[in-house]
Amino acid sequence: MKTKNTLINYVEFKAVDLEKTRKFFNHCFGWTFTDYGPTYTAFAESGLEGGFEKSDESIVNGALVVLYHEDLPLIKAKIVEAGGKVVKDIFSFPGGRRFHFADPSGNELAVWSDK
Repeated sequence: MKTKNTLINYVEFKAVDLEKTRKFFNHCFGWTFTDYGPTYTAFAESGLEGGFEKSDESIVNGALVVLYHEDLPLIKAKIVEAGGKVVKDIFSFPGGRRFHFADPSGNELAVWSDK
């Protein structure tokens, strides 16, 4: 059995507006949040735990986190409706399709599907 020592355990992002960020990810993906003071919120129910730290600096995302959804057009519409921006439209790659989006704070993520 593999130990947890070698597994990805957490991912952390910066956020300009924690409330908008919470609402966005809860609406689009059903994530739940726990606040740890006025400048940090942790998320769960995402497949990997993580958090958002409030930042007044420009956000430059050094990692691409990829989420899964079986219906790309549906989740893309939800993301746009909630204030996200599509930065790379749906495209095919070996094994599936995906698109990239920016959340309300400017973090770039992707959603893929094998459907």
